[in-house]
Amino acid sequence: MRLSACRVRFSIALSRSYKAFLQRRGYSSHPPNARLNVPIDCSTHPLLYHSSSAVQRHPEFPKGSSTSRLNLFQAINSALTHALRTDKRVLLFGEDVAFGGVFRCSMNLATEFGSERVFNTPLSEQGIVGFAIGCAAQGMKPIAEIQFADYVYPAFDQLVNEAAKWRFREGNTGGNAGGLVVRMPCGSVGHGALYHSQSPEALFTHIPGLRVIMPRSPAQAKGLLLAAIACNDPVIFMEPKVLYRAAVEQVPSEAYELSLDQAETIAEGKDVTVISYGQPLYTCSSAIAAAEKDFDISVELIDLRSLYPWDRETVLASVRKTGRAVVVHESMVNAGVGAEVAATIQEGAFLSLEAPVQRVAGWCTHMGLVYERFNVPDVTRIYDAIKTSVKF
Repeated sequence: MRLSACRVRFSIALSRSYKAFLQRRGYSSHPPNARLNVPIDCSTHPLLYHSSSAVQRHPEFPKGSSTSRLNLFQAINSALTHALRTDKRVLLFGEDVAFGGVFRCSMNLATEFGSERVFNTPLSEQGIVGFAIGCAAQGMKPIAEIQFADYVYPAFDQLVNEAAKWRFREGNTGGNAGGLVVRMPCGSVGHGALYHSQSPEALFTHIPGLRVIMPRSPAQAKGLLLAAIACNDPVIFMEPKVLYRAAVEQVPSEAYELSLDQAETIAEGKDVTVISYGQPLYTCSSAIAAAEKDFDISVELIDLRSLYPWDRETVLASVRKTGRAVVVHESMVNAGVGAEVAATIQEGAFLSLEAPVQRVAGWCTHMGLVYERFNVPDVTRIYDAIKTSVKF
């Protein structure tokens, strides 16, 4: 119980907004005269839907639905509520989940749906995922929460050797572990250090049989999570924890699902393609705005959202049009998602390239507490990559 309480206390600190943290901590703040690396204001950010009319214009959202202003953890809570309410096979469990979870994603769900469907587990990630796989194999739809992505490694064997291989191993019997969703908060927050800042998505994208998803916003998180729960494949659902409270937008009140197979072209352009996912998309957007102004170019921005399998066709079509590509992610650059994207571009769009593919990612080192912001991609690094590509 002492370890669980420690995690809860630490997580409350992590849940504070990104902007507020930067204003409090001098070592993570921007220089006084900075032009590019300034705090990102999500309250007005163009990647978020700030009005119901903006939601209605999006082709994937339900038409005519009312909307509510939700942050990321509230949107996830809304998706979980709908899933539990409409399908008796859905279960939700993990460390402190019945208490609402350390980031409040499961708040009030145990009260509404009872302790047989929403419940706490021991501090054993291997046990949580192993139990979830067994439930899925028996026809249930378990949603297992790993409190931090940094803690998932004890469950890696269960995910790789059991969940991912279940359908393959069953042959013609029809047995599978589809319906399994493993949720986990991931990524940097500015002060998480070694064990509360990791982005291990690339480890899972190497495994056939698993889907890997990372949303960038509340509206996207709700639709992707509902699609993951309905999917007949095991899904790793990674939630950028810095956005839990920072990202706020209008979200359709109705239930809806977003495609797990298709990337989203956020902005169209003709000179450079920038490919990213999750929280770095906000940094990319700021870098793109500055680069377009300074270099008189237009940049196409693509959100992968599904990291495995990922939408190769959308990316290749864009790069064939622009001739340049920059791939951005927070996890380490070595053997990361960007390496796979860059290799695919080289194979499928080589003759269209006007410059080498640029990768902007976390450095090949562990996350240090004081230097966390120097490790992950910032606006300046992305801006420089766009400039290098354009000037090549």
